Amino acid sequence: MTQRVALATVLDRLAIDAVITGYAVAVDDGAWSDYGALFTPDGRADYRGAGGVEGPADEIARWLEETMRLFPVRQHLIVNRRIDLEDLGGYTGDRAEVRADYLNPMCLAPKRAADEVDTPGRADSGQLGVATPDFVTGGRYTFELHRAEPGWLIRTVTVHEKWRRAPGA
Repeated sequence: MTQRVALATVLDRLAIDAVITGYAVAVDDGAWSDYGALFTPDGRADYRGAGGVEGPADEIARWLEETMRLFPVRQHLIVNRRIDLEDLGGYTGDRAEVRADYLNPMCLAPKRAADEVDTPGRADSGQLGVATPDFVTGGRYTFELHRAEPGWLIRTVTVHEKWRRAPGA
């Protein structure tokens, strides 16, 4: 492998890592247009392994927007990323697969009476570090990415939930 190929490979890995981080940030921030921009035009997402739905990325973005209203506080951590780049005889191709573990703690939207005031310890109190997650899930993502004109984009993402802890569990 030449230095030029090695540098290109490192740059591809960094770009792919940025896409995966962008995915987590878009979901956590509810930035659904950003979420959609991470996918190829024919991109798909499959959340059936976590009790969700499967379909084109734009439809899934609308589903997530509705579903995530239940959890206004969420912090999506994607770790242990394993990036496998297509190998074209020593040169990086235009496809990659990423397998990465996730941990996703979320806080349910509080139910409150119309005359209720903000109290410390509530997910919506505006105080950092006081809300505890109501729902935590963990598992593994499988991403398939393709290189496109704007850079690396997600072709498919599949969620493989391994465990969850929910209220009353």
